This record gives sequence, C-alpha cells and structure tokens, in this order.
Amino acid sequence: MADVLKIALAQVNPTVGDVAGNVALIKAARAEAAAAGADLVVFSELVVSGYPPEDLVYRASFLDAVAAAVKDLAATTADGGPGMLVGAPWRDNDETYNAVLLLDGGKIASTRFKHHLPNYGVFDEYRVFAAGPVPGPMVFRGVRLGVMICEDMWFEDVAETLAESGAELLIVPNGSPYELDKPDVRVTHAVARVTEIDLPLIYVNQVGGQDDLAFDGGSFVLNVDRTLAVQQPWWSSDIALTTWTRKVHGWHCAGEKLAAPGERLENVYQAMVLALRDYVTKNHFPGVVLGLSGGIDSALAAAVAADALGPDRVHCVMMPSPYTSDDSLEDAAAVAKLLGVRLDEIDIGPAMQAYSNMLAPLFVGRDADITEENLQSRARGVTLMALSNKFGKMVLSTGNKSEMSTGYATLYGDMCGGYAVLKDVYKTTVFAVCRWRNAHKPAGALGPSGAVMPERVITKPPTAELKPNQKDQDTLPAYEILDGILKGLIEGQLGIAAVAAKGFDEAVVRRVYNMLKTAEYKRRQAPPGVKITHIAFGRDYRYPITNGFLGDGSAQ
Repeated sequence: MADVLKIALAQVNPTVGDVAGNVALIKAARAEAAAAGADLVVFSELVVSGYPPEDLVYRASFLDAVAAAVKDLAATTADGGPGMLVGAPWRDNDETYNAVLLLDGGKIASTRFKHHLPNYGVFDEYRVFAAGPVPGPMVFRGVRLGVMICEDMWFEDVAETLAESGAELLIVPNGSPYELDKPDVRVTHAVARVTEIDLPLIYVNQVGGQDDLAFDGGSFVLNVDRTLAVQQPWWSSDIALTTWTRKVHGWHCAGEKLAAPGERLENVYQAMVLALRDYVTKNHFPGVVLGLSGGIDSALAAAVAADALGPDRVHCVMMPSPYTSDDSLEDAAAVAKLLGVRLDEIDIGPAMQAYSNMLAPLFVGRDADITEENLQSRARGVTLMALSNKFGKMVLSTGNKSEMSTGYATLYGDMCGGYAVLKDVYKTTVFAVCRWRNAHKPAGALGPSGAVMPERVITKPPTAELKPNQKDQDTLPAYEILDGILKGLIEGQLGIAAVAAKGFDEAVVRRVYNMLKTAEYKRRQAPPGVKITHIAFGRDYRYPITNGFLGDGSAQ
C-alpha cells in the first residue's frame, strides 16, 4: 500500500469534437507529468470529447471515435508510467453516460458515471446523458479514490456515499464555465464537502473557450483542515504536480503552488479574451474585422481582439456618414494607433444615397425617420460582411448587453457578425473595464502595454451618430439607471414592482421591461457571445418571442 502518491492536475484546453487533437493533448500532458515523477494524472470532465459535446453524443460514429480514443490512451499506460483519470461520454448497456475512466496498466481499470446531471442555465446534460448510480471508490495502486464528476460535488449524497464506502481522497473532474463570482461558489461547495466527511479534495477544471462559454481553470486542492494547498492559475493551461503523504489521520497534500486570483474586472476581461481567441482559432478564421466608430464599445472590442489574437490579425474599418463627427474620426484613428491594428476608412455616403434613390418612389411623401438611421447601420454591416467574404476574417460585433437588452441595435446592421464579444457586458461595466485595461495589461495578452484608448473615448457621451446631435440618452435612460433596472429584470428575474421597489421610477421600469420583451426577436438572430453574468442571453435566457406577459402579472 502506497504511503506517498504524486498526482498531477492537468488543466488543459480541449476542443469539442476534435477527439484526435484532444488525445494528443492528453498524451503530451501525461508525458510532462511522467517526467516530473507523477503516479496519476487527473484531467477535466469529458476531456476526450471536449465539453460540452451537446448533441454530438447522439451520433454513434462520435461515440465510436471516443471509445477508440480511450482504448488508445489506456494502452499508453502499459509503459509503467502514470495512470490517468480521463472524462469521456461512455456507452454502457444501451445508455450513454458522462463518465470518468481510470486508465492504468494498459487497460481501463475502472469506470464511474456522473450521478447529478445539471439541467439549468447553459447545462442540459439530462437531455443527452443517462444518470449513473451513486458511485463507490476507484482503487488505484492501493488507494481508494472517491471520484465525483462536477455537479456531483454540489450535493451531499455522493461525497457521503464515497466516504461511507471507504474513499480516502476526493477527486472532482470539472467542466465549470466562468461567470461573475463563480470561483468563490466552487470553493464554498468544496469546503462544505471536505467539512462534512473529513477527506481532502482535488478539483480539476478545464480552461478554454467553447462557443458562448469561457472555462477559467483555477483548479485547486483542499486539505482536510480546509486550507488551500494548491491553487492553479486562472485563464491558462497548467500542469501542477502535487505530493500526497499518508498520515495517521489520512492523506495530506504538501502546499506547493498558490496562484494569485485576479480582480473582478480582470476576470471579465480575461473571459472575453480567451473566449474570442478560442472561437476564432478553433474555427480556423485568420482574424477579425470590425467597425471602429470612435466610440467606447468598438474601442473595447478592438482591444480585446488585439489582446486575444495579436494586432496583426485585427482589421478595423471606420465607416463615416455625413453625421460622423471629427472627434469620432480622430478617436478611431487614435485607438487603432495605440493598438497597432490596421485601420481603413470607407465612406458610406454613396451607399446612403443609393438606398435613398432606390427607395424614393415608395417613400415619397414620408419624412425621414428611424428607417434612414437603420439603413446607415445596415450599409456598414454589408460593408463589413463584404470584407469578411473577400478576405476570410470573421466580423466581430461590438454591441453590449444594455443594447442587446433594449433592442438599441440594428438587426442586419451593427448586430451582424460571427461573434459578439461584449454581448453579456453591461454598458456601465464597459466603462469600468476600459479604465481597467488602460491601466493594466493582463497576463497572456498579445496586444500592447499601456493605454489602449484615449480618455475622450471613455468620457464623451455615447452616440450612434445616425442623425444630427444624437445621444444614446435621447432614447434610453441614463446607463447607471438602465443597467440597474436590467440587472433586476434579467439576473434577478424580478417583476416590475419589485424592481421599482429598489428605488427606480416604476414608469421607467415598465418602459425598460417592454423594451426588453420586444427585443427578444432581435436577440434570437444575434451572434453568440461569451457568458459573463449569471444569466446571459442564449441558453440561460429562454423566453418566448410571442409573449403576452407584461411583467406585473397581467397580460395583453
């Protein structure tokens, strides 16, 4: 029976569906851990398939590829090196499970299935997986490992059963996506399990972007006394070798690595950077193209893109109309210079005139209104899509959550694009993140150090510049008020009266609610964007487009 065990925590970045690529990633991590003297390498949830695999799980050919990959990985452990704990979708008795497999001695030594399948927010595992029984321990080289898969740690029963069955050490492979304050929630649940059953715990999370999710890593180890023995970094791949010693009262991990947590705004920024980098890279785009208006949203989107991809992969385009101010032209140029990105200028005046001439016979006798404003935005959208088609770069949409919530965005105009990096970032947070980025260059960023936008971009009143002297606040409440109301309606899921009770004018709350409800049809056609808040538009927010509920218990 071993009295010392060296366990490597492999915080890696798999790609959903790239089974061969993920196997290569796993083998490389095992080789590195083996060189460091590891006995066991622990990987994240569903690392072989990538997480979340969604409806790929329904394809027999996909499950065949995963099964072959797991057998290949098992065969590599015949070399006498470290064993592996890997996650994979796994068929057993005509059911498919979210599984963890212990690979050792050239074979699949043991298999366990996820018991609690999350069925809320972005998770719909209950739809594609069968729930496994409450698991017992896995025996690895004489040590009884209590393996819980992600959500299983959030409930008492799995850990209690493992402890009662003789588990000596808890291991939790995870695919836990980032949202504000999520790292603290994870630790809270881990501490609860350790406290309840007096066993140490290893928590291994994946890192990387997958569609609208960013996985932040942050894997850790808690000893029985609930002290943090190991903390891996957030937002980057990492392999940490931990040394465990059997003592009188159980296993103890020597404290070897404690990465410092990032501040709140840094985490928001890093989530955007990582999500965009992986979305562009894993989908094989050569880079991004975006409209740079001289405003704060496009400046932040450009900064995120430069940090994610490098300035040479970012193409910015200023598309002035007769209503574009000299300040906007100057600010767009200044942002591009600070970031070191390419900036071209394409005047949309001729397109505006062409649309005006084309539609004049049908518009005769009608005054100009929001129609002509939206045509400008759509001319810009068509221009960016043309550049994307010609040169292959993905159009990056620049709208923020405040705009997406209220419909203050033009369908087929500024909403067009392949990815909306600010989609879950409120306008007030945009201001704060811009100030943070001007003062900090985050770890791993490929963009420049120092300020990335002029102060005037942050301080000037926001405007779409689609008509003379236009300001956002002509149409919307002040953003401090608007965002407070939206957070109550969306993340708080509160009714109109309950939001008004927080100090907001009820008539304004009702107006904002109606804008939120009416804009649902636009959001259904919007590009994906990274999840930041507790409830992001998309899988978190599944409200009907045809919806007669008015938010106060009445109906239309």
